[in-house]
Amino acid sequence: MSRTTYGAPRRQKRNAILKRAKGFVGGKSKLYRVAKNTVLKAEYYATRDRRARKGEFRSLWITRLSAALMDKGISYSKFIHALKLAKIELDRKSLSELAIHDAGAFDEVVQKAKQALVG
Repeated sequence: MSRTTYGAPRRQKRNAILKRAKGFVGGKSKLYRVAKNTVLKAEYYATRDRRARKGEFRSLWITRLSAALMDKGISYSKFIHALKLAKIELDRKSLSELAIHDAGAFDEVVQKAKQALVG
């Protein structure tokens, strides 16, 4: 029986790693051993940061809401509590967009929340 080598599959695997390492600086894009570790690390960071991005956006919306609510004379935490009492089920992203693009509608939401807090 003839001896077989792992030629084509090994080259394909190597080329796939080096293709994913394109754009990395220096040996990290040229040398297989270094590129393999760098690609693994990059994939780890990408997965972690995809999840972290959701929290970053949430904190951005909360900051925007807090700034918009300062003008209305109510704190963010009291506003969120008042929304729950008023049974207004808008998420923070929607409320943030309202505060930026439709001030009139946001004012109405704030007034209803304040009424629910008092009553």
